[in-house]
Amino acid sequence: MKDIKKYYLIHASPEEVYLALTNPLTIELWSGHPAEMTTEPGSEFSLWGGDIAGKNIEFEENKKVVQQWYFGDQPEESIVTIKLHPDKHGTSVELRHTNIPESEVEDMLYGWNNYYFGAIEDYFDE
Repeated sequence: MKDIKKYYLIHASPEEVYLALTNPLTIELWSGHPAEMTTEPGSEFSLWGGDIAGKNIEFEENKKVVQQWYFGDQPEESIVTIKLHPDKHGTSVELRHTNIPESEVEDMLYGWNNYYFGAIEDYFDE
């Protein structure tokens, strides 16, 4: 299993970025795909029409999102922690994704950079 730790700079306030991560209508705007999401701990979520699915663990409004992402039947939980920090240029995003199957790491990194936070950056830069 592997872990990813990355930082992104989004030209929007932490409040706006938090909504982009947690509001299903906003997620659909930047991703272009159906999204099921609530900020209720223990609830299930689905992004990109089910390509990404998991369970919501913890939310700290405008500051943090913690989720379990599902990878088939793997025994160890794959946990995504996203922390939002105010920055003079918008929001500094700290991403930590743990227990990624080794065969998935390259695709996961590409997805975070291009489809997830890359798309959020593009959404706020328009």
